[in-house]
Amino acid sequence: MSSDDPTSAEQPTPRGRTHRRGRTRRRIVAGAVATLLAGAGAGALALSADAAPTVSVTVDAGTSLGTVPSTAVGLNTAVYDAYMNDARAASLMKAAGVRQLRFPGGSVPDAYHWKTHTVTGGSWAAPGTDFDHFMATAKKVGAQPIITANYGSGTAREAADWVKYANVDKHYGVTYWEIGNEVSGNGHYGSKWEVDTHADRSPREYAKNVIAYAKAMKAVDPKVRIGAVLNTPGSWPDGVKASGDDADWNNTVLSIAGKSIDFAIIHWYPGGSSTADLLNSPARIAGVTSAVRSLINKYAGSHAASVKIAVTETSSADSVAQTSQAAALFAPDTYMNWLEQGAVGVDWWDLHNGPGKPDTVQGQTDYQDGGVLSVGGCSGGTCEPARETPFPTYWGIRSLTALAHPGDTMVKASSGDPSIAVHAVRSGDGGLNVMLINKNPRNAAHLSLSYTGYTPAAGAVRTVSYTKGGTALAKATRGTAAAQTLPPYSITTLQLKPSSAAARTGSPSPAPTPTTTAAAPVASAPGTIGTRAQATAVGAPPAGPDRSHTAGGLATTGLSSTVTYGTLGGLLAVAAGWALMLRRRRGSRGSHSR
Repeated sequence: MSSDDPTSAEQPTPRGRTHRRGRTRRRIVAGAVATLLAGAGAGALALSADAAPTVSVTVDAGTSLGTVPSTAVGLNTAVYDAYMNDARAASLMKAAGVRQLRFPGGSVPDAYHWKTHTVTGGSWAAPGTDFDHFMATAKKVGAQPIITANYGSGTAREAADWVKYANVDKHYGVTYWEIGNEVSGNGHYGSKWEVDTHADRSPREYAKNVIAYAKAMKAVDPKVRIGAVLNTPGSWPDGVKASGDDADWNNTVLSIAGKSIDFAIIHWYPGGSSTADLLNSPARIAGVTSAVRSLINKYAGSHAASVKIAVTETSSADSVAQTSQAAALFAPDTYMNWLEQGAVGVDWWDLHNGPGKPDTVQGQTDYQDGGVLSVGGCSGGTCEPARETPFPTYWGIRSLTALAHPGDTMVKASSGDPSIAVHAVRSGDGGLNVMLINKNPRNAAHLSLSYTGYTPAAGAVRTVSYTKGGTALAKATRGTAAAQTLPPYSITTLQLKPSSAAARTGSPSPAPTPTTTAAAPVASAPGTIGTRAQATAVGAPPAGPDRSHTAGGLATTGLSSTVTYGTLGGLLAVAAGWALMLRRRRGSRGSHSR
């Protein structure tokens, strides 16, 4: 079985997360291009899987995995992004349902001084990207901010002053505040990509300072919520004890500060040496969440139930695909897996980045750009499409608007084939939306769907799809609630209405008489828990191009240097020669924080 087939048993190999910006990666070139859907709205699909077995999908609409938070779909922004406040970018973010924006971006917060809009250590903050300009964009988007306070070169007083300015002076109402970014990358474990001017860089010192920050910031505004940085379970340096430590980072930080924080911060870059690795990785999220929740329960006492988990950075940046279709499929699957496991928000890395070394992934040009929108840059003679052109990853995230809105109820759903991911949501108007992701790059998938706790209306159903090469979400009426055919490498969301009988009773479905047997709960996948972009191997410093943000311009500031593939069907690339001032934020570190 091909390593690019999602059903392959091949496991991900730990790799260094090259800096969220440019990085050289090994790419897998597909031998054959997947058969594509010829017409978005046509009823008949010209697909290549006529002989493929039917996959069973079950949805248990009578269950609840929690409600969709208002901060569910987030995105990172950065002070070194000169295009952060483009009107077109704001419009596209709003249309994609982005409701949380993280600022000031990646590792640069540990060097950023908000009052002067300057960055310690010679890095760069673009003009017009200060806090007030950011907040103006957040307002246009309709997004809540999540702010990373300067831990590395700042003080609790500086952070408290920021809270006062934001919430008392300006009445911005900023609720979520992180204390630093990836602080364990401060050199305590040998590898250094974060600015940290403290004489003591141990987890004990960080935990003590988290308490001091929380006390000072809440004295200004008791409503703020404070987050502490943890290492991703199973990823370096999780489990590592440096000289003088009694325990690893997570156990130390939570044992001291667990009762003083409101949320734990996780960054998740699963990597993968093939598209199959990438697309299989969201199944590991349940295990990561379980490990973090166990630590919170251990140390936060009666306060544990109120401590949330926030995923403030995630993307496919350490994998073979960043702007091609595999990354588009990975994005909504990742968001929904984290949200179903109780995450309060998920912030993708990132709005803009810059072109890296272009590659071909499953027949598509992948610009190796960590951004969701193009900056129109060129690399190695290959130019991205025009600035603010959405990459496939953007459309993958925007697909979530067809599935869920804040306040909707996530329900259990399962698939009989790992190459088909499924997520389902009960909407406030009595509807049931089912997202189906076909991770097979070559073959269509025939599905048989059944429901417990919900009786869908008969007849053709409304679908919202994103297929390979698309430049928009395609709406159509096709198939039924019980039978669908999915194009290869596609995202299809069914928007179901209740049967007329259920609608008349005012109930979405007769729960006591299920249509079929209940869907099995989604099980957490065994095996490796998320690999970490911060190091190529456990205990070893990351190798490769630095991805950090303290550095200067977009492309090398910690964002990858690539921009997404061309817009639909052949949008002309921008003239070559567009240059981005990229300054690597981290030096020797190949992985990290976007």
